[in-house]
Amino acid sequence: MKKIATLVSAAVLSASMSASAFAADTLAVVVSTLNNPFFVSMKDGAEKKAEELGYKLIVLDSQNDPSKELSNVEDLTVRGVKAILINPTDSDAVSNAIRMINGTNIPVLTLDRGASRGKVASHIASDNVVGGELAGNFIVEAIGNNAKVIQLEGIAGTSAARERGEGFMNAVNGSKMELLATQPADFDRTKGLNVMENLLAANPNVQAVFAQNDEMALGALRAVQASGKDVMIVGFDGTDDGVAAVMRGDLAATVAQQPELIGALGIETADKILKGEMVEEYIPVPLKLVLK
Repeated sequence: MKKIATLVSAAVLSASMSASAFAADTLAVVVSTLNNPFFVSMKDGAEKKAEELGYKLIVLDSQNDPSKELSNVEDLTVRGVKAILINPTDSDAVSNAIRMINGTNIPVLTLDRGASRGKVASHIASDNVVGGELAGNFIVEAIGNNAKVIQLEGIAGTSAARERGEGFMNAVNGSKMELLATQPADFDRTKGLNVMENLLAANPNVQAVFAQNDEMALGALRAVQASGKDVMIVGFDGTDDGVAAVMRGDLAATVAQQPELIGALGIETADKILKGEMVEEYIPVPLKLVLK
């Protein structure tokens, strides 16, 4: 009886240790900034999916600073996380962080923005080129082939800014649209306001603005409203604030991403990798144009 009891106790202890080990499996998400509702939604999606799949999740904010991003990754590589998901501050600068991770056995995935160098197991993002084209073609349809437009760009060096700009320029070059100016406002609402004020003064005949995210679009909106001009504004991301502005008629449209789905798919993909399953190098997340 004692032997049986010992065996039972050992089995219970082993099961307990296995459950404990599983509960201790930790994933990490390194976000470019949590001072942007889009990335907060992405974080929320990752947290919900991690809880559903039984993982603990560490979320670190890089505050749009590549050096902070590198420090975050350094911290995670010694904390025993099973996988690291990075939403890069900059597609080039993040390469140093990814190479650091590549020196360990930890798989790394990128969310929304890609990396120029380093080994990435999977990249989960919207097709930003297609999104930029959607915005440009909508402006042509709404205003006409000869529309005079301004573009507000995101953070230079990010794949999102580069790809959205590429798609928008495809639409410009495929029409007779006149691009009056294109200038970075760093995906930031306040900068969008300030940059747009200056561009409006220099280009009084502008008819439409494409902002590479909703935060800049909402900043540009304030500048346009203060000027009293009638200028169409198209945003990108489909954030709650952006969609609400479209429904009010303040923004003409926004190219809607699904940030929660990007976060959730990132965790799902990391889970598959850890289970030894094959995953796609690029997992696209659908886009749609939101109109009133």
